[in-house]
Amino acid sequence: MPESFEREIPEGSDAPKVYGKRNPQSVIEARHRRLYRRQLEGLPCRQLVIEHAERENVSQATAWRDWEAVSKMNEEDFSLERATMVSRLQNMRMRAITLAMKKGQYQSAAAMMDSLGKVLGEADNLSGEESVKLNIQIEKKQ
Repeated sequence: MPESFEREIPEGSDAPKVYGKRNPQSVIEARHRRLYRRQLEGLPCRQLVIEHAERENVSQATAWRDWEAVSKMNEEDFSLERATMVSRLQNMRMRAITLAMKKGQYQSAAAMMDSLGKVLGEADNLSGEESVKLNIQIEKKQ
């Protein structure tokens, strides 16, 4: 195979061996970062990949490989941020409640406060009654 059709990959790299037009790894990583930012717009996966292929002038197969790399980035991000995610969600809830109150959207604020109370276990502490427990047993026919 001609040398120009095969990208040389440094030893120990997990980058796939790619045939075709040669791109430096930095160009490929920049393309991955652009797709990563674009996914935050909430578009479906297939639409993202198709638009990515058109925008970057790459084949659909290359765009899907880029999507696989972005999916791995997402998994890594989630595993790294999982511990701080709950506190960030609580901060977002509190901010949303404050903004709803400022704008006079009291019904929205009340609904958000109810969901916040459920997360914090407020309903369990306030109700002095025991929760209803249903125990059903089916006896065998004799």
